[in-house]
Amino acid sequence: MKTGFEKALFLGLVAAGLIATAATPAAAHHSFAAFNMSSDKTVTGTVRQVDWTNPHIWIWIDVPNDKGGADTFGFEGMSPNFLARRNWTKSTLKPGDKITVVFRPLRDGSNGGMFVNAKTPDGKVLTGGGGQAGQ
Repeated sequence: MKTGFEKALFLGLVAAGLIATAATPAAAHHSFAAFNMSSDKTVTGTVRQVDWTNPHIWIWIDVPNDKGGADTFGFEGMSPNFLARRNWTKSTLKPGDKITVVFRPLRDGSNGGMFVNAKTPDGKVLTGGGGQAGQ
């Protein structure tokens, strides 16, 4: 027969295991493994498209290259809900807008990465957390 302590210990271990199992998908969703988190890069270009979609928005810009054309860069941002609570809207960035983007580059060398912030020609700074820098 188990003592009260043994029952409590067993139930505590079962609960801890269930919590750890439930938290695993959330941790995997928020992995930064694809990005070089120790490096920031900056590019300037023209907004091509903004995908205001869950679970994260994507900002696509065309960046002039040395061949006279443009390379498209894609930047993963926060969720629409998160950004909307920080005064972003679907029209905060529009196709044709000129912006300078600071980002954490993709580890595979592809054009793009994790959005950190953007600066518009009028000096407005949009942060990955929404709003103005420092807010």
